Amino acid sequence: MTDPTISAVIAVFAGFVLAGFLAVPYIAASYRRRGELGLWRVLLVFGFLVYAMSLWTYTLLPIPETTTCAGHVAGHLQLRPFQFVADIRREQTGTGLRAFLRNPAVQQAVFNVALFVPLGMFVRHLFRRGFLTTVAVGFAVSLFIECTQLTGVWFLFECPYRLADVDDLLTNTLGAAVGFGLAPLLRLLPGNEPSAPPGTPRPVTARRRLLGMAVDVVSVILLGTTVGIVTTLLVGEPSTVVTALIGTFLPALLLLFVIPVAGNGASFGQRVVLLRPTGPDGGKPSLWRMIVRFLTGSGGYFTLLTLASVVNGGFEPLANLLFFASGILAIRPEGHQGLSGLVAGLRMADVRAFDDREVPSLVSGKDG
Repeated sequence: MTDPTISAVIAVFAGFVLAGFLAVPYIAASYRRRGELGLWRVLLVFGFLVYAMSLWTYTLLPIPETTTCAGHVAGHLQLRPFQFVADIRREQTGTGLRAFLRNPAVQQAVFNVALFVPLGMFVRHLFRRGFLTTVAVGFAVSLFIECTQLTGVWFLFECPYRLADVDDLLTNTLGAAVGFGLAPLLRLLPGNEPSAPPGTPRPVTARRRLLGMAVDVVSVILLGTTVGIVTTLLVGEPSTVVTALIGTFLPALLLLFVIPVAGNGASFGQRVVLLRPTGPDGGKPSLWRMIVRFLTGSGGYFTLLTLASVVNGGFEPLANLLFFASGILAIRPEGHQGLSGLVAGLRMADVRAFDDREVPSLVSGKDG
């Protein structure tokens, strides 16, 4: 596995997987700290995850074909600072700028600096850290990489298969410092600063409603999958009926009905994006309205999927029809109630619009 293209593909794929696991907590944290999500900031965070995975692939790949010390060459530790200067002189084969830039030792040194420039930019811009902290993070990450290479991936392999070089530590740290200086360029991206203070109510938009619905669906699937795996490990493969109940219906019942009834009426996904439904009086919906909402919304979708798994009676097309109808009606009506909200007579509001002393002001618009 020596092709750098393969390493890049692995890094992007791993970035997507990591983003999938971190999506829900990141969305929740973003709405609470910034008051909104911000598309460009999401892309920037995703870029950071892919970059982190790129460092990981750079550290580990290419993996040797054997884990033994057969053919192992001594000298996998280089402790002489600025050895790359002597390497540049040794590798230089011509004169002029072009020949200098073609020098493999020059290219390696430049690569090691450039590799950590994004880290410095991300640490300063995303995590709001100062120069000394940024440089320290760059040094620590580089040190971890060099130790990983020196120890054969922390003794997973009998012998190290990559060179641990003190010059890499120096050039990587320099790259982080350069990245700190270039970080202000990321401020040119739109959406870096929240459109309003975090506690200010935001409009209820189609994008925000669909995001909450997506969080609900993904959370039910993840919870059901986790419960199913644990059940299988503890008691063995369950029956089809039990699998459908613990993997689909019960997680949906918990996240989409029990949590709303016990709380302010909002499902798990709506809580993540700081939304909540209100009844005609502007308060928490009554129990019968929440039952209707559950059966005609995402809860109904998962109920139909459960029935499809148990009796296989054509319920899956009905589930898909309900799924798409709910999504479309969350986009088109001005209030973005969705199918369940329209049937149950509910409206959607930003939780920050609520005041304990008065009925909330329901807002809708184009931002959020």
